[in-house]
Amino acid sequence: MEGMELTCFQIISAVGSARSYYIEAIKEARHGNMEKAWELIEAGREDFAKGHDYHLELLQKEADGKPVEIRMLLIHAEDQLMSAEDFGILAKEFVEMYEEMHGHEAE
Repeated sequence: MEGMELTCFQIISAVGSARSYYIEAIKEARHGNMEKAWELIEAGREDFAKGHDYHLELLQKEADGKPVEIRMLLIHAEDQLMSAEDFGILAKEFVEMYEEMHGHEAE
C-alpha cells in the first residue's frame, strides 16, 4: 500500500481513534471521572490533528499542481474526518455539561 491509498487509511485510522477517545471521554464524564474525561478529550484532539495533517498533505499536493484523484476511499476518509470533528465538539460539550452536573463530586 502506498501513496493515496496509504494516506487515506492513515486519515481513517487517526480520526477513528480520535472518535473512540471522544466517546470514552463522554462515558467517563457521565460517571464523574472528569480528569480522565479531559485526558481522553486531549488524546482525541491529538489523534484528530494527525488525521488532519494527513489530509493537509493531500491539499498541499493539489495546491502544488499535482491533482489528487477523487476515489471512494478518499470520500470515506474525508467523511470520517468531518464526523470525528463533530464528535470532538460534542464530546467537549458533554464533558463540560457533566462537569457542571457533578459539581464538587467530580475528580
